[in-house]
Amino acid sequence: MNDTELLVKRAKKKDSSAFEELVRIHQNRVYALSLQLSGNRDDAQDLAQETFIRAYRALDRFRNEADFGTWLHRIAVNAWLNFRRKNGGKQTLSLDEPYKDEGGSEIQREIASDDGDPLLALEEKEFRGLVRVALMELSDEHRTVLVLREMEGYSYEEISRMLECSLGTVKSRLNRAREVMRRKITDLARETGEVLPLYEERR
Repeated sequence: MNDTELLVKRAKKKDSSAFEELVRIHQNRVYALSLQLSGNRDDAQDLAQETFIRAYRALDRFRNEADFGTWLHRIAVNAWLNFRRKNGGKQTLSLDEPYKDEGGSEIQREIASDDGDPLLALEEKEFRGLVRVALMELSDEHRTVLVLREMEGYSYEEISRMLECSLGTVKSRLNRAREVMRRKITDLARETGEVLPLYEERR
């Protein structure tokens, strides 16, 4: 039994310190996922908080068949989808939000290139802005599979279990999401006169 399993076991026995430790371990990634889905910091904070509240209430139903972090991400996705339904699909986009790495640390938009070329750094920044705008314009189901696959790195099988849909549905949604995303980015780049860098998608 690993440390997480021990913490979950203790938390199920209403050990508040054990659950607080689980929150500390996973809060950055849950927040990062919520930010990718919601598009702004305020909603991401609310969604992350809601995720852990739901997790605490449902802890007795967690059976260790899945990774605890994956289970939390599934709750976060469901919390976001419920949030979207309650708000009629309205969403606020903030292009000033910093990006987050896997550990939840902020990554500056002004990423310098290896050779210190400021023009290349600007192009990278502008391209990420296009990606963010295009991502926010996707449907809920397309954005969800794209974020889980391309940004969180989950396998098709893991996404299928998280979303409770077939493997074929996941692949179909992902292919469609990539197609729509590529078209939107191309259209946005044409409107702004930007040159797109090479894009290699995850298979």
